[in-house]
Parts: sequence; structure tokens; C-alpha cells
Amino acid sequence: MPNDLTSVIAASARWLLAAYPAPPGALSRALAEVQARQAAALAAALRYPTSLDVQLLHLLAPSGSHRLDWLTGGDPHPDDTAWRTWVDETVVSWAACLLADPALATRAHQALKETEHHGEAGCSQRLTDPGDRDSEAAVLLRHPDLLETVADLHRPQLMELLSVDGAELP
Repeated sequence: MPNDLTSVIAASARWLLAAYPAPPGALSRALAEVQARQAAALAAALRYPTSLDVQLLHLLAPSGSHRLDWLTGGDPHPDDTAWRTWVDETVVSWAACLLADPALATRAHQALKETEHHGEAGCSQRLTDPGDRDSEAAVLLRHPDLLETVADLHRPQLMELLSVDGAELP
């Protein structure tokens, strides 16, 4: 049974990039993709902290993108659905929270020490401390108002997990 989160991370990052595209240009697309992948990887590692959690994910499958597509008004092409089955709604919601708030992303990165994935998340500097070019490349992907609908779905659980003040707020 698979013991990694690659499929969920890739699908969740791809969904984020489809919903909140980068400005034109190869560099902008690449920088936005790096940030989306870092956010999805961090969110997935926190959501599925042990190898048993990951195995259960692969056994039961993630939630898919249907609800997210509906919330954002996305209308996927019929031939573009296979990868969408590996989108995890909670991972996308948590990634949206992390993209909108670099301080929260830093706290989440520190919380990785409590998971079995502590060495797997890699560098998340573009997520936790974005430079000007990173911010420009992910202007939609990091816009708190645009992300709010998706981020609100599972924000309370993330805040509780990270023991952030205000965790009881919806």
C-alpha cells in the first residue's frame, strides 16, 4: 500500500492553481506552482501525520474536488476529471489558510516536528517568507479575500491543531 502523499499534494496544488491562476509568464507560473505545492505538502503532512493515516487515505480515497469546484464556480472539462479525484478538500482548505497567512504557515511548518513527515516537507521559504516576486506571481493564490470561501471550510480544525488563539472561532 502506498505510504506517501504525492498524489494528494499534486492534485491539491493543481486544483489551487486552476482556481487561482498565476499571471501570464513562465516564471510567474513556476513560482506560483512552487508556492501551491509547498502549501499543499505542508497541509497534507499535517492532515495525515502518520504512515497509518496515509495508508487509510489511500484505502478510503480523498474527498475529490466536487464541492470545491461548486464553491468557486469552477466547471471542469469532462476530460479533466481523473486527477480531481485525488484532491483532498481539507488539504486544499488548509493550504489556502497557509497561503493567505505566512505567519500561520511558519507555525504550521514548526508543527511538522510532531508528525512522521518532519523531514519530508523540505524548504517552505517561498510559503513562509515570500519575496516580492513570489507575491506578484501568486497574487490571486495568496489573496485572503479570494481564498476566504475555501479557507473557511476547515480553518477551525487547522487552528485547533496548531493551537492558535481564536481556534474556537468559525
